Amino acid sequence: MHTLGRHLIAELYGCSREAIDDVDVVRRALVASAAAVGATVVGEAFHRFAPQGVSGTLVIAESHLSVHTWPVQCYVALDIFTCGGLDPRPGVRCLADALGAKSWRVQEILRGLPEDVEPNRELLPEDVRIVAHESPLIAREGPE
Repeated sequence: MHTLGRHLIAELYGCSREAIDDVDVVRRALVASAAAVGATVVGEAFHRFAPQGVSGTLVIAESHLSVHTWPVQCYVALDIFTCGGLDPRPGVRCLADALGAKSWRVQEILRGLPEDVEPNRELLPEDVRIVAHESPLIAREGPE
């Protein structure tokens, strides 16, 4: 199967409230996640909100990574979109570890033209896969 890219949407739960409210910590964690994926960072933008929360985006040569935090809920939303054959899953584990996540959920979306993603078949809802529900599962080689 050939795809134009892989897109992971991750939700991290039970994160360190202090870590996810610190723009420098979140930035370093997202940069480390890009490195774990093997991505090339070409630009970035980060912002700390008042009274709390951080949002940030890394533009990578292979697409993007973005993060949004809700410290009161100890919750982080992560978006990793890669092209060029990069596997975004190591980026989720890296960010989860850096931010102290107790568990997470990941959805994987294969990106590309229908004939590239799955020849002779329309893209259907099952093309969105739940990859992991908690941290030990993300280390698997592929989706269930």
